[in-house]
Amino acid sequence: MIYQYEPKGVCSMQMNIEVEDEIIKNVEIIGGCAGNTQGVSALVKGMNINEAIKRLKGIDCRGRGTSCPDQLAIALERIKEQIA
Repeated sequence: MIYQYEPKGVCSMQMNIEVEDEIIKNVEIIGGCAGNTQGVSALVKGMNINEAIKRLKGIDCRGRGTSCPDQLAIALERIKEQIA
């Protein structure tokens, strides 16, 4: 299933996340720093939701208190709540 998330406090505007059986199949991040968001998307592809959350949660971007990776972790937490 593909989930949409609107990140808060970062440059990216939308995250489309495909998850199947708690495995991340694909992540598309619209907006933000293209190289970084494509890199993060490639790195989490095939990863278990829990592992991705553990690795990404709390990463800060320029003192904002969040980042695109942190927002992805928050989106994944919300997806976990929906599929539980």
